[in-house]
Amino acid sequence: MASSTTPLNAARSSRQLLTQPGQLCQNSQLFRDRYQVLKALGRGGFGITFLARDVSLPGSPLCVIKQLCPKMDNPAVLKRASERFEREAKTLSQLGSHASIPRLLDYFQVEGEFYLVQEYVRGYTLAKQVKQNGPFSELAVKHFLRELLPILGYVHQQQVIHRDIKPPNLIRCEDDGRLVLIDFGAVKERIVEAGETTHKTATTQFVGTVGFAPPEQLALRPTYASDLYAVGVTCLYMLTGKPPMEFEYDAYTGEMLWEDYVHVSDHFGKILAKLLRVSLRDRYTSVEQVQRALDLEPYLDNLADCMNVNRRLSASGAAEAVVEPAPRFSPFAQTAQQIRQWRSRLQQRQQGQTWNNGELVSSGFWG
Repeated sequence: MASSTTPLNAARSSRQLLTQPGQLCQNSQLFRDRYQVLKALGRGGFGITFLARDVSLPGSPLCVIKQLCPKMDNPAVLKRASERFEREAKTLSQLGSHASIPRLLDYFQVEGEFYLVQEYVRGYTLAKQVKQNGPFSELAVKHFLRELLPILGYVHQQQVIHRDIKPPNLIRCEDDGRLVLIDFGAVKERIVEAGETTHKTATTQFVGTVGFAPPEQLALRPTYASDLYAVGVTCLYMLTGKPPMEFEYDAYTGEMLWEDYVHVSDHFGKILAKLLRVSLRDRYTSVEQVQRALDLEPYLDNLADCMNVNRRLSASGAAEAVVEPAPRFSPFAQTAQQIRQWRSRLQQRQQGQTWNNGELVSSGFWG
């Protein structure tokens, strides 16, 4: 196994050194006469990320330089990729107006390479936090969701699908404690699409992370619900410390078999289950749906008391409770039906009247 990975690692290292920022690491020479490249932060199939200082600004603040995509020799392909890069960079710039998304400071092209310069967020990733401190409690994961969902809702409102939500892309800022979402896959995907010339290449250029990406994203058809699936997998990682590939999967449905590893309340378990549905038809389709489900929890006991119990008069005239069996509907459909029934009974009490065999008669109904 070691012999097979060594050439790959060597190739990645040589690629890093061949890039212009890579050649300037720990060098006094500046990249674009502005950026002092300090070190490589990471690399992957779509490029390399560098930590740098912008010496043109007071205090030479830290920033992150992201190099996207290898060089394209075909002029037509390069032109198409360049146009898409411009559009996606402008979208990323608009997203950066949110406090929990790094600001885009600059973007440019150098010798057929695409570069983004973003705000450097000093902090630690969610993955590092779980590794150091162990799994989160249910309460802590709910708090995390209440932080993340508004950020993701803002991203979706801008008609952007993140495509790569996972613990390493969520940073807790050391300065003010805010949660920050980084590394949008949308820009990388658009540039890759511009370089696709055959059906074969289109099927192999997947943007995302295996295990966190649902089937429709693997098939290059991501939706907003794809990000919600990744949120569900991230919650599982927080609760268990287990990455998704360590779970078993149902061979017939493709569903992740996670229930035996997680001990949460029934209500939160249902939320997780719906986030992790393989079928888009059964999964949450919007951030607002997940938020409503979380907000409903404090009221479940009161709703159960006023909706699942009717009262009727016994033969002696005393009111007695009758527990109605729960209909076999989804939780939301069941709740909606119960609210309609409760409102109907309330209206009857207020009117003090009801219908019997087509005639209006006075009622002895007491609720």
